[in-house]
Amino acid sequence: MGNLSLNDYADVSIETPYGHLAGRWYGNRRERPILALHGWQGNLGSFDRLIPLLPDYLGILCIDLPGHGHSSPLPAGMLYSADDWVLVIGRVMKEFKWKKVSLMGHSLGGILSFLHVSLAPQTVDMMITLDICMPPFDAPECIAKRAQYMERHLVEEDRSRLMEVQEPPSYTMAQLRNVLSQGTFNSVPVEFAQHLLNRSVRKSQLYPDKFYFYRDGRTKYHTLLPFCAEKGLEMAKRIKDKPYLIIKGSDSPFIDSRSEQVMSVLAKNNPQFEFHEVSGLHHVHLTNAEECAKFIVPFLRRHRPPPATGKL
Repeated sequence: MGNLSLNDYADVSIETPYGHLAGRWYGNRRERPILALHGWQGNLGSFDRLIPLLPDYLGILCIDLPGHGHSSPLPAGMLYSADDWVLVIGRVMKEFKWKKVSLMGHSLGGILSFLHVSLAPQTVDMMITLDICMPPFDAPECIAKRAQYMERHLVEEDRSRLMEVQEPPSYTMAQLRNVLSQGTFNSVPVEFAQHLLNRSVRKSQLYPDKFYFYRDGRTKYHTLLPFCAEKGLEMAKRIKDKPYLIIKGSDSPFIDSRSEQVMSVLAKNNPQFEFHEVSGLHHVHLTNAEECAKFIVPFLRRHRPPPATGKL
């Protein structure tokens, strides 16, 4: 057995009431794959460096979330929220008639995976989350932020309408790499930015050597479910003894002391729970894919071993 190849894939399009979900199914397309969900403002390209390190007996289906990558945006006038995004998992399961799903999510994708497995634990056979444990807690400072989001969301609606008749500002690819890197607070270094840009920019029709960002700006002002410690603990209790792997970036703040109680519940009486820390920032699966794979590959071999039959 070898490893997956980025050149061995099938493009996937799943019809939705508002358009389609776009994805790529890497490797084995005879068996049920791992469903991989990227983070906020990202796309399936964030898994580019991890995929070639994973075993080729098991496929990986990477999906662009609505409003990201090549997937359709939500209809005009709608607000992005975890309630809408989490349905992606169910839509994919319905499309392929899966009774179970194996989840791997980074950041927002990990939050959606946590929500799904806690609400429908009977449908999940294993979980991997990358530099995330659960949704962030509500805090008083969120009130002012939410007020800003309301106003900015309306601005983005106007900007989207303008883009239909007027090309937005364009830049060289080198400039876009710098902009993307800075927007992630250097979590995505310039040298890795192209992996995300491949599915989030379009070539300018006015300037032959320039490109512009093409993604739904409303995603910047999304809402997550109201979340607190008590809710997190109750949701974690519902997960019980699922095989569950969490990988944290050592220099990332996304898993902190507020996650400790939830992780304690996840680990309690669950010999299949694992937590590992890997050197890096929030996009650790992109920047330090090799170290992440050292934990992910054995986890997959234990909990999704090579199948004895060809059944899904």
